[in-house]
This record gives sequence, C-alpha cells and structure tokens, in this order.
Amino acid sequence: MSYTNNSLCQGTGSQFIHTVEIRSLPQGRITDPVQDTSPYNKLTNSWNFSMTAVKKWLKQPIKGVLLDITGVLYESGEGFGTAIPGSVDAVARLRKAGIPVRFVTNETCATQADVVKKLRHHNFSLSEADIFSPVPAVISILKNQGLVPHILVHPAIELEFKDMVTGTPTCVVIGDADEAFSFANMNAAFRVLKTMEKPKLFALGYGKYYKHKDQLQLDVGAFANALEFACDIKSEVVGKPCLSFFSAALSDIGITPEEAVMIGDDIVSDVGGAQKCGIRGVLVRTGKYTDSCENHPTVKPDFIANNLLEAVDMIIEAHDNTFL
Repeated sequence: MSYTNNSLCQGTGSQFIHTVEIRSLPQGRITDPVQDTSPYNKLTNSWNFSMTAVKKWLKQPIKGVLLDITGVLYESGEGFGTAIPGSVDAVARLRKAGIPVRFVTNETCATQADVVKKLRHHNFSLSEADIFSPVPAVISILKNQGLVPHILVHPAIELEFKDMVTGTPTCVVIGDADEAFSFANMNAAFRVLKTMEKPKLFALGYGKYYKHKDQLQLDVGAFANALEFACDIKSEVVGKPCLSFFSAALSDIGITPEEAVMIGDDIVSDVGGAQKCGIRGVLVRTGKYTDSCENHPTVKPDFIANNLLEAVDMIIEAHDNTFL
C-alpha cells in the first residue's frame, strides 16, 4: 500500500453539506409511496421514505465498498472486543459477490498488524494491505517533507515513529493517545508548538468522540482543537474526513467516487467526509451512533441501516440485479 497523495485537509470547522432525500425507517419499515409527500414529518419528528427513495442510493452500480472498523465491524473493549452481529457474514458476502472491500479507519490505538490480528480473531478475512489508516500515511508525509515529529500518540504505536524522533522537533503529531492525554503531555506538545516559527500540527483523524467499553469517550479531534486554540493554528488532518485519505482507498480498488459506498458510524468523518468526496455515505445504527445523528444540521446520509449486514444485503441484491 502506498500513499502518494500528500494533499491534506486543513482542519476543520469545515462543513460537509450534501443534501439528499433518503432515509430508512427503524425496523426496515417502508411507507406507502402514494402517501409520502414530504420525507420529514414535523409532528412525529421522524423521516418517512417511499420504496423509490430507499432504492435511490442503489441506482448507480456499486463497484467497491469502504468500511469503517470500530463501531461497524466490532465494538472495542477488553481484549479483542466484540464482533457486531452479522458483520463477519456481511464482509464475507461482499467478497463472495466479487465486490472489493477496503477498511478505512482512523484507528491509532493499535498498529495495523494488531488490528488485523484482532479482526482475524473474530473470523474476518483481511490483510494489512486492505487497511487504510493514518499512521502509515503520516509517516510517509513526514519522510517526504523531512520533518522531525514530537509525538503525542497511544503507547501501542510509539515504536512506529522510533526512527523519526531524532533531534529538534519541527512538527507535532497527535493521535488518539487515550490515557496518555494528560495535562503534562498536552502541555509539552503545546510548548513544542510555541517554540516553532511556523507551528505545524498533524492530527491523525479529527473525530469528536468514539465508543469504548460501552461508553463514549473523547477522540483526538477534541484534543487537537485545544492545541489549535492555544496556538492559533489549524491542524493538518491525516485520515478521515479528508479527501486524500478516501482517494487512496479508491485508487487502490481502481474505481471512481461515484462507484463507491462508505459505511460507517460517524456522521461527520465517515458519512460527511465520503459525501464531500462524491462517495455515497451510509450510516449504521451501531457503534457510537446516537439518535441525534439522524438530525444532523448539515450531513444527510444517503441511507441509514440498522447495521452493516442490512446495508450489505441491499448492496448485494442491487449488484446481482445489475449484473444478471
């Protein structure tokens, strides 16, 4: 896997505006198309969709699927976490149908080798080459630009940077450091940035929060924002929701954005980021999903599925009908 596109997403009050008219109803109920005059019912504060609208997101042939990992394939927790019911079968069905799959994740609490080990434990079939994550991408960028990083990352991935942390830092790299997000460590990163004439901060993803051990907890975006505020700078985001990150996965498959679908549990980074790139974005009601995601002020998913398997069932049915 290679990352040759070094264009980055400047971080990120960016708004992802992509208006569509597609929603699923809970429990897969479809409304009568004759009675549907508006997709949003103000009285019930809910979305209603005709069969035609539900199928609209499948009209363009799907030649590749991008999947988030945590919250879509499995729930993180002690040890290897827990596979989400139906997710192993969903990935297997995509492969059997001949639809290429790539795993596009902002995971920075484990190396790619450890992520593969974890997923294989749950019987997912994949290799490191199938995974696109921020750590290899930022290391490639640092090498190409000749930068020396001060790192604030999870202890599990510190060794990935061991050959680069030499001499005076010329940038700061911040990932999901988990318990390492202490005042002392944040203040050290702040002080390093303040010594630079032109401070450069790389954020490995820009999520607000994620779900871990059945609880929501702050993600790297919240801590990157603190450093941005204190230093009056903007992060250069490596990972979702940036175009270059999605583009690397599409290029690896050999398809255009219009031929792909991204499935994730993050309304902004997964769905909004994909849609901004021209990729259809499907939200799943697993992982860190909350009801408020369905009423996001700017990001409107092309479809909302109860879980990955439900979305994949629809994709494969449409694929089979397309290539009959």
